[in-house]
Amino acid sequence: MIQKEKMVKLAVNGGISFGAKLNANQLAMITKYMNDNDELELTTFQQLYIEVPESKVEKVKEKFEEVGLSCYPVGNFVKSLRTCNFCKGSTEEGMPVAIELNKRIAGKPTPFTLRPAYTGCPIGCGEPLVNDIGVMKVRDGYNLYVGGKAKGMDAQVGTLLMEQLIPEKLYEVIEKVIDIYAEHGKKREPFFKFIHRFGLENLKQQIAG
Repeated sequence: MIQKEKMVKLAVNGGISFGAKLNANQLAMITKYMNDNDELELTTFQQLYIEVPESKVEKVKEKFEEVGLSCYPVGNFVKSLRTCNFCKGSTEEGMPVAIELNKRIAGKPTPFTLRPAYTGCPIGCGEPLVNDIGVMKVRDGYNLYVGGKAKGMDAQVGTLLMEQLIPEKLYEVIEKVIDIYAEHGKKREPFFKFIHRFGLENLKQQIAG
């Protein structure tokens, strides 16, 4: 009996740009590694899930990256940054900051899937207030929210943790928040529950320390 090769699920998107878009070359590359009856799963976090044989994972990642596709692990990791459409422009709405933040945090292991979101203005198209970690650009600074929850009857808006951060401070604080969650969070403990249990003031003290 021939043993069927293990399949590995990859999360794929077109990176951070003007909206969640894929071009024809990227779509063609994705379908190259699909069989006729295979399906793509479109998530609410601007990602596509595709399953590939375990032996081909690295090759597929390499080929995807050649056409500008970004690949991320699926499971208990920091998701790629959900963003707005940067409708007022790359510089004005801080696209370089969003790209750098995503590069630093996406794919980090966490006790449970962690969903960060970014928006370039207070309109909030990237929905930062209802995700685990949310960043909102306000004038020349960046406001940071934690503990939002979009689903369920206990849905809630995140709490403002810090405001008017410069980019380097924003990266530093978010990386510390994720590290604290990774160290002190219980297995499969959602981030909003961790915030309630750990305490906002305790979190602030740990960040400052």
